[in-house]
Amino acid sequence: MSRQIFINLPVRDLARAIAFYQAIGAEQNPQFSDDTAACMVISDSIFVMLLTHAKWATFTRKPIVDAHRDSEVMLALSCDSRVEVDKLTGAAGTAGGKADVNPKQDLGFMYDRSFADPDGHIWEAFHMDMSQMPNGQA
Repeated sequence: MSRQIFINLPVRDLARAIAFYQAIGAEQNPQFSDDTAACMVISDSIFVMLLTHAKWATFTRKPIVDAHRDSEVMLALSCDSRVEVDKLTGAAGTAGGKADVNPKQDLGFMYDRSFADPDGHIWEAFHMDMSQMPNGQA
């Protein structure tokens, strides 16, 4: 059985978060969505569960961090090309997120840009070309 990952993120405005993730290419799965949560499908194995703060509180007693101010997690998403990295990061900035929240990296074999969603959760979009990897590095 292949594994899937469900990334759960607390959001202040569910409708805004849904619109953002749709703008960067995710599709909403209505089967696992309601007025407190939305399942956003990134690929056959990657899903983002957007949860209102009230819904989030049913899973944990820990406080929700302000991801605009505090570091919580950085999610890395592979892309098929450098062009796709740029397209995804640009779409995030246009859709209400913030593009290039961390410095852009171009290591030759790996190209990386980052963006934050409207709630401040940081995503890295990266492309890796292993044929360009320097010898002796892993």
